[in-house]
Amino acid sequence: MPEAQPLTIKDAAAALRAGTVTSAELTRTMLDKIGKANEALGAFVTVTEEPAMLAAEAADSDFAAGVDKGPLQGIPLAVKDIISTKDAPTTANSRVLAPDWGNGVDAPVVTRLREAGSVILGKTTTSEFACGAPDPEKGFLIPRNPWNTEHSAAGSSSGTGVAVAAGLAFGGLGTDTGGSVRGPASVNGHTGLKVTFGRVPKAGVVPLGYTLDSIGPMARSAYDCAVMLEVMAGYHPADRFAAKAAVPAYSALLSGSVEGVKIGVATPYFFDTPDLDPEVASAVLAAVDLLKGAGAIVSEVTVPYAKEAKEANHITMVSEAYAYHRQNLIDRWEDYGRYTRPTLVKGALFTSGDYAQAQRLRTVFRAGVKKVLSEVDVIVTPSMVRPAERIDELDMQKRMLGAGFTGQWNFAGLPAAAIPVGFSTFGLPLSMQIVGGPFAEATVLSVADAYQRLTDWHLCVPPVGELVGAGE
Repeated sequence: MPEAQPLTIKDAAAALRAGTVTSAELTRTMLDKIGKANEALGAFVTVTEEPAMLAAEAADSDFAAGVDKGPLQGIPLAVKDIISTKDAPTTANSRVLAPDWGNGVDAPVVTRLREAGSVILGKTTTSEFACGAPDPEKGFLIPRNPWNTEHSAAGSSSGTGVAVAAGLAFGGLGTDTGGSVRGPASVNGHTGLKVTFGRVPKAGVVPLGYTLDSIGPMARSAYDCAVMLEVMAGYHPADRFAAKAAVPAYSALLSGSVEGVKIGVATPYFFDTPDLDPEVASAVLAAVDLLKGAGAIVSEVTVPYAKEAKEANHITMVSEAYAYHRQNLIDRWEDYGRYTRPTLVKGALFTSGDYAQAQRLRTVFRAGVKKVLSEVDVIVTPSMVRPAERIDELDMQKRMLGAGFTGQWNFAGLPAAAIPVGFSTFGLPLSMQIVGGPFAEATVLSVADAYQRLTDWHLCVPPVGELVGAGE
């Protein structure tokens, strides 16, 4: 192994092609790290060691034979445990899901990663059914923030977020219905991309909100998310919501420049809410100033009905989730975690009229955001209201009733990236959200990439990661 292990997919891919490391060595190192750190960090539910090593050896054989399948060849990745894989069970971190769910078949997005030569390390922890905070009484590991294990790793793609931040995987898959890729990316200190609804096929995923769910890449950098998305995106007949839009070469479109790019800072609601931590606001505005200094054109914008859209997204999510879980809630109430039950059953309290009104607002909100995005290229907001909370102080009710900055974009079906922009006084990551128009992932990633060429927040490794050898 080289003295310094690569941190990013980009650097690992270069090292593999330079012959300074093999996929088998990278994979073995990751598996060893997982073995040392997983009990403390709670990142993985299942580790597929033997299939991973076989995939790594196959990637090395391809390299030796002159076969190059692209930048993900030989790269160890992780998969959130609500996405089906052929070599590991899918549990959704729940005692309720049928043991044979997925029937040992790869979801289309996993198939695409494997065909690109990726190495799947295993399945990562999630909030139960992607909506309930972990319940320690149910026997699953509790995901913990690698910057401070007394703090939350957020949800619901928490395990993948922890794995990426702590250097247990170079990247991975998350799902996002109200912020579940961006939340973990924000509090764990890496990059996460919520894609346009329909951009990535979501067949083979345990549903939460049928009209909201998306699968997104999670990795250290915007570039790494771009190369993952190139493989993940595109139409698939197994998903009736999958879009037939062409898939750009996202990584090739990252110029590093924001000269002339119009950035709209969404001030009302997103920056003036009393819930917003001042350190978050300061870090995001400093990031915007840096982009402005690099040539971006910055202005303040107003996103109409932002608060109402956040609430309507929640109504939509729990109503659609209740429709999926209704019978199991009746038959197996106690098998659900104590935090999942009240979230799901809330869907029974909303009427069909409430759901219909939420969808009427969706039409109005989309039109309002479209108008804003006709005047700017991207909208910038904080990713989260505050840094990671202490696990023993999590208040799901307060979180549901307070301000939130991510669900609006699920409601509108738009792409949004969370990228690190600094640290709090207590050493916890801070994050900025970049939102674009439909299928404008290239624009969102370009702004994120340009910022990351000016800073190195996304390359910071948490102390727990250092203990298991990340970056060494």
